[in-house]
Order: sequence, then structure tokens, then C-alpha cells
Amino acid sequence: MSEVKKLKTPLTEQDVLSLKAGDEVTLTGVVYTARDMAHKRLCEFIENAKPLPFPLEGAVIYYVGPTPAPPGRPIGAAGPTTSSRMDKFCPLLLSKGLKATVGKGYRTKPVIDALEKHKAVHLTAIGGAGALLSKYITDAEVIAFDDLGAEAVRQLKVVDFPAVVAYDTNGNSVYK
Repeated sequence: MSEVKKLKTPLTEQDVLSLKAGDEVTLTGVVYTARDMAHKRLCEFIENAKPLPFPLEGAVIYYVGPTPAPPGRPIGAAGPTTSSRMDKFCPLLLSKGLKATVGKGYRTKPVIDALEKHKAVHLTAIGGAGALLSKYITDAEVIAFDDLGAEAVRQLKVVDFPAVVAYDTNGNSVYK
């Protein structure tokens, strides 16, 4: 069994270049959430030269729309959503310094090409395990687009959040 690679955010180019498809990793630090509508707005901000609600350089975006937090917890169930829904937006964000995305399922060729070009990775988290994954989230705060409800952009603080490298910087995939 291979050793789990421990990553701290923000990620560096060296961090992602060391990763290979199939590597097990944990994330500790700040991760941002965003889904379809938030991605659309982030890209509009970039296209209109407006400041983003968080720095993209070295960032990790988790494709999740969490459930409401139960008493005493910072967040409810927080399982990954289908990654390909963000594919039309992902290459632009990668070109601005995004270093990793976390979701579930396949990515399209333009995203795989952009991961290679911009030295970034796509991680997968276990779908259907949202309640378990939420235990690795120690803090959650809405930082943008609160009108989107569960799909608002959140800043999450995570400790040892588990994932697997689904696509690496060389175009390799666990799905091949």
C-alpha cells in the first residue's frame, strides 16, 4: 500500500508536480467551495477584471453544495458533486492559478489539457460519503454569492481531508 501524501494549502507547483494519478492524499488548510452558478460568476468577474472573492493562486476548489449545519457542527453533509458540470469554466480558473479541484467523475479533454498546461490536478472524493467527509471540515464561512444558498462560495478549513488524485499534471487518470 502506498503512503498517503499530506498536502497543505495553498498548493505550490512543486506540490502538484509530485502527484501521480492514483495517489492517496489528504488536504489541510483552506479550501473553497463552488458549483455551477458560482463558477459562472467567478469567470464573469475575471472577464470583467473585477476582483475575485478569494485568491486563485495555489487554491483548491471543492465542488460541493453542503447541507445545513447540525447543532455543534460547522457544516452539514459535504459530499462531492459531478465535476464535469464545471468543465466549461475550469480552464479559465486554472489559467489564473487554481492548482486543484475536488469532485467526482470524469473530466473533459479541454480540462485535462488545461491541467497539464497549467500544472494542476483534479482530485476525487468519495461520492455518497458527505456526512463522513464533513468530519474533516473544522470551519465553514460563506464568503461570496450568499444568494446562491447551498451553492454559495464558502471558505472551508479542513484537516486531513481525504482524496485521490484522479487526473495528474501529465494527463494520466485513474479512470483509464
